[in-house]
Amino acid sequence: MLNRRIVLGLVGLLCGWIIASTAWAAGTSGTIDSVAANGKKITVQPSGDKPKRVFSIADSVKLTIDGKAAKLSDLKVGQQISVFTNSSDMVTSVIVRNEKEKTDAPPTPKTIPKPKKTEPAAETSSDESGGGKPGDSPQFRGPRRDGHSANGSNIANRWPSSGPKPAWSAGGLGAGFAAVSVANGRVFTMGLVGNDEKVFALNERDGRPAWSVSTGGDAYRNGTGDGPRCTPTVDGDRVYALGANGDLVCLEARNGQRRWHKNILREFDGANIQWGICESPLIDGEKVIVTPGGRGATMVALNKANGNVIWKSRAPGDPKAGYASAIAVDVGGVRQYVNFTARGLVGVRANDGEFLWQNSTSANGTANCSAPVFHENHVFYGSGYGTGGSCLRLESNGNTTRVEELYKTKDMKNHHGGMVVVNGFLYGCDENILTCLDLLSGKVMWKERSPGKGSITFADDMLIIRNEQGPVTLIEANSQRYVEKGNFDQPNRSRRQSWAYPVVANGHLLLRDQETLLCYDIRR
Repeated sequence: MLNRRIVLGLVGLLCGWIIASTAWAAGTSGTIDSVAANGKKITVQPSGDKPKRVFSIADSVKLTIDGKAAKLSDLKVGQQISVFTNSSDMVTSVIVRNEKEKTDAPPTPKTIPKPKKTEPAAETSSDESGGGKPGDSPQFRGPRRDGHSANGSNIANRWPSSGPKPAWSAGGLGAGFAAVSVANGRVFTMGLVGNDEKVFALNERDGRPAWSVSTGGDAYRNGTGDGPRCTPTVDGDRVYALGANGDLVCLEARNGQRRWHKNILREFDGANIQWGICESPLIDGEKVIVTPGGRGATMVALNKANGNVIWKSRAPGDPKAGYASAIAVDVGGVRQYVNFTARGLVGVRANDGEFLWQNSTSANGTANCSAPVFHENHVFYGSGYGTGGSCLRLESNGNTTRVEELYKTKDMKNHHGGMVVVNGFLYGCDENILTCLDLLSGKVMWKERSPGKGSITFADDMLIIRNEQGPVTLIEANSQRYVEKGNFDQPNRSRRQSWAYPVVANGHLLLRDQETLLCYDIRR
């Protein structure tokens, strides 16, 4: 028999090899202290009080500045940088950002207009609804489906102690958790009135009803709350809405006349999920994208003009639908649709539906709800129930896309309130704690309990958090510390959770709470 000490040594070596071979990529974020292009070295001053680090950069290392390929000689002292290494501490990639850190300077006096920050195109996925005018919010999570309102929303950077000024309120919208879309002077939402699942259109100016029509779907009822969950999508003169039992309708925005209807669960052999279909349709070019989760039809593309099938895409294992909505992203010339299913995140090629990739490390077995977010060829997604989030780097070669998981974190257990990326930092609720992470490294920048668990949106350097119990909080999108600039308690609360996302459009904040829609003037 082998000596016991030798056996234990061999076991230790084997365990060490396993750990090293399965380690996630490590990352160091900070600012560039010096660059030696000839010697192929970078000195980085990490965030915080950590000592400087020197990295050797091989010719094969991928290096980007603001998402574009670059050379070592292009780097400058003071730029924001993230350096990723493998388990052998060899550099695998370098990502540099030109954006400056936000300072903690006092608020700009009202007599001096605060300059608006231009958001870089790489902050968002490239899917932008064709509906609406500047300032509108024509689909779920804003014009680019990333939780950002339209540029130049001109909202106030502080609220009075009483909260923002009410503009109008509307009632009679029925049961449900649908948020609103805003386009061309109209506000669109959904609700269950009696046994009738409806799409509503209101006048944006005063909240008065313009029209309401039935989806043709059966009433959805559930102990956690009845009614539809979808935010309608506006594209030109059409509105697309998806009921909680899978009834997809295309309506004329002007008068609600139905152009076509189909039930995506029946047509694509899907089964409804425990708390009802929650997806908001994605319009991309001539296609409407939905995720029925049927056998052989994880995700489908329909002709937006008539509802005819363009393609069906099957992910391995035929996962059921989750509770999230798809986004469109462009990676190295490959356009693709990404959504969070019941089993994990999947990506499919936009032009033909070819399955490209999947990742399940941050999926849970109960409910995957929050839409993924995209930033400079990176996707972050997360879920609740103790799971957390993962950051993936996408790289396309030819007509395919390769996925590398950079890290997994327990500091973004985002249940259903969504996340936003602002200047390379991720904001969202880690269960009931509002959290800011450096997206590319996963470093926790700060955590704050006071807003509580809720949903999030971004407008004009400000974040608006809507607690699921009703209170609404305004904070700075400040990566260095939590800075609260106002809060108020929503009046006329229903007995249900406030799960509908807050929406900012044309200088107004819209809050849907079951039967009621509240509109506030939050302009400067």
